Amino acid sequence: MDRLNSRADLIALREECVKAFEAEKTKILVCGGTGCVAGGSLDIYARLKELLEERGIPVEVELAHEPHDGVVGMKKSGCHGFCEMGPLVRIEPSGWLYTKVKLDDCEEIVEKTIIGGENIERLAYKQDGKVYQKQEEIPFYKKQTRVVLGSCGHINAGSVREYLAVGGYKAFEKCLFDMQPEDIIKVISDSNLRGRGGGGFLCGKKWASCAKQKENPKYIVCNGDEGDPGAFMDRSVMEGDPHKLLEGMMIAGLAIGSSDGYIYVRAEYPLAVERLKMAISQAEDCGILGDNILGTGKSFRIHINKGAGAFVCGEGSALTASIEGKRGMPRVKPPRTVEHGLFGKPTNLNNVETYANVPEIINKGAEWYKSIGPENSPGTKAFALTGTIQNTGLIEVPMGTTLREVIFDIGGGMRGGTNFKAVQIGGPSGGCLTEKELDIPLDFDSLKKVGAMIGSGGLVVMDDKTCMVEVARFFMNFTQNESCGKCVPCREGTKRMLEILERITQGKGKDGDIELLEELADTISNTALCGLGKTAPSPVISTIKNFREEYEAHVYKKRCPAGACSKLNIYVIDPERCRGCSKCARNCPVGAISGQVRSPYVIDQDKCIKCGACMSNCAFSAIRREE
Repeated sequence: MDRLNSRADLIALREECVKAFEAEKTKILVCGGTGCVAGGSLDIYARLKELLEERGIPVEVELAHEPHDGVVGMKKSGCHGFCEMGPLVRIEPSGWLYTKVKLDDCEEIVEKTIIGGENIERLAYKQDGKVYQKQEEIPFYKKQTRVVLGSCGHINAGSVREYLAVGGYKAFEKCLFDMQPEDIIKVISDSNLRGRGGGGFLCGKKWASCAKQKENPKYIVCNGDEGDPGAFMDRSVMEGDPHKLLEGMMIAGLAIGSSDGYIYVRAEYPLAVERLKMAISQAEDCGILGDNILGTGKSFRIHINKGAGAFVCGEGSALTASIEGKRGMPRVKPPRTVEHGLFGKPTNLNNVETYANVPEIINKGAEWYKSIGPENSPGTKAFALTGTIQNTGLIEVPMGTTLREVIFDIGGGMRGGTNFKAVQIGGPSGGCLTEKELDIPLDFDSLKKVGAMIGSGGLVVMDDKTCMVEVARFFMNFTQNESCGKCVPCREGTKRMLEILERITQGKGKDGDIELLEELADTISNTALCGLGKTAPSPVISTIKNFREEYEAHVYKKRCPAGACSKLNIYVIDPERCRGCSKCARNCPVGAISGQVRSPYVIDQDKCIKCGACMSNCAFSAIRREE
């Protein structure tokens, strides 16, 4: 691609790309997100391409300058979101979505759909006996509002030409030629955009504070670390629409007067790193990024730094320290990052989703953005929906959408006929919400009132077979392992809390343990150095508050009501059902079962290690686990 030297060059190229994009009537979009790639989507992509070429059908992988009639566009798209149903293949212009596609399905897709124009019903999504051919009609998608994820799954994730074809870099062009820095900041301030990384701080306020700093140079930093268990929203944006992230960072650079940006991304996201590098190279080659952008004399360079997977590096000061080559550890604040950030200079730090909102706000205006969701928390939020739920995957909904709508309308309700029990929101820094909170709107302020937080956007749905004490132990184990160890409350306090929780789940809990957990949680929350340490006890606090009876059952009755804590299980043999076949005794690894053949057997509870081998091997359902 020739280098662009002016605004006119960019406009001309965009018009060319739009024309070529629209001329490509038939497109096959194979999901190239990490989940579908793991399921074999790249093999499906290669096979579809091979079959089309064998039949003499012209195939276009890259958006051509002058596409000819009859061409089929083959695209590796970003994440479609419906990960439960992957690998996914979308057919355009019909909008058909094929789910759980296998390599053996490729020939039928080419023959029936591409050549014959026929929908393959067996590959379409089905729910409650109804077949949904079009992607937008599927309940999982129907209630979503996709702004940040708007192009994910609809364009080639590795093509700057396709990004330009859907309006890419139009917002940056507007900011570069038609707006002053203060104008950009005003639009972002007026939109009430709040940071999507967890804290929900007003983005415009942060940008304005950084812009007014006298010291130079200034830096733009993007937090793509995303360390919460089960969260993959930022990864999907970086993989599926990397140019949108770059554009948001470039606009922020114009707003605060910065010439350098850094993306801090997890090394565990190799596909995201690859596509970001590709996007940066493409933008530099065409003169949108780098030195003397579009002949204006302005410069902006973007660098990629790979993190080593430390959860604490999601905290701002630890993140900038890691970029500098130091150990990722938080520091005392103030001064804040906007005053003393990367290399000791003023730094604007936002996460991937925050920056990805910026181009849309610039293009469509602050009032448009505020028309989505509540006034104090406008816009949309991407969530990673996981757990014991029918439809798992990546979703994007307006702020203010209730948990009930997310879990039962979009998520399709509980899996396997189980009952809803709780949802963990906000990852290790968040809290558990119960049925009585299902109608609370998902926004920063409403969740804060009930002791929870949006965090980066992880939603883990749990059913009545989930032990809430074990959930608290899991998150505390994660936090304790990820503690940087700099401050005593977090380093030692979380360790003590973990020890207590482990003791309780092993049937060794004692009187006063619950109260001690509450005391330790209060101390850590009030004295830890950074935000991650202060919120570390949140899962414990919320589970004790909402499920105290479960903790008491573990401590005082040595029972796990959910039957999930194996050390608390008691297995007994029903003498009425037992046929004396001896199979349970033969399969017991510790010889805890004794008896005479053709007579009822018994379990020695002192020897039993609670493995459950006896129950799983009994052919007569004579062995049960006592509640």
